[in-house]
Amino acid sequence: MRVLTMNVQHDAGDPRRTGLINAEVRRAAPDLATFQEVCHPGQLAELTAGTGLIWTTEQDELIGPSGFGHGTALATRWPHRILEVVEHRGDPHWWTVAAAVEVPDAGDQLFIVPTTPWRPEHEEARLQQAHEIVELDTRHHTTLPPIVAGDFNATPESPTMSYLSRYYDDAWSAKGDGPGHTWTVDNPVAAREISRLLGATDIRRRIDYILTLAPITAATLLGDTPHNTTWLSDHYGVLADLK
Repeated sequence: MRVLTMNVQHDAGDPRRTGLINAEVRRAAPDLATFQEVCHPGQLAELTAGTGLIWTTEQDELIGPSGFGHGTALATRWPHRILEVVEHRGDPHWWTVAAAVEVPDAGDQLFIVPTTPWRPEHEEARLQQAHEIVELDTRHHTTLPPIVAGDFNATPESPTMSYLSRYYDDAWSAKGDGPGHTWTVDNPVAAREISRLLGATDIRRRIDYILTLAPITAATLLGDTPHNTTWLSDHYGVLADLK
């Protein structure tokens, strides 16, 4: 099974980006995928066109037929059904969805996708959300090993990821090559965002993850090189092969 997570940075900047991301998704051919910062249904349709993936938006208020926002979507090669959404409204606002994917001849696969608050000072909220992820897994556990994927806005040494590492294996730590930074000033698009949001010029962080208890056979980055001069997003995607 191949799994992808990618923050697509809404539709800012170069209008070719969404189509180029779609080309990479079709090339990678994931079976399960999650996209963060999708801003409208048309963009999501373009991201998944020709991929064979069935998609569901994680929160209708943020990305609905007449809405515009920075929503999260999950997409699967086989039918899926939403089991539960845990949402915390207020400041910060975060939510997590648990879905069951109907894997042919294998049964249900639990796929958990969080949307985390991004600000550095929101680590306590991200840690609370990590506890909710484990509780969702406990409530909806299936025979197949669970998969948790998304933009966690947290580094490997953070309390959030340290907690989750007690329960899941990190695909990049298991099979990735190098530091695996997914939000880095080495990407010119990310450098502009990092300067705007954090006022920094030297940030290199790994904040996007695929977590699981399934055997991990490979982990690579998607979008870590430009198409000609066009970078896909301010994040690199993470692609993992699981057995």
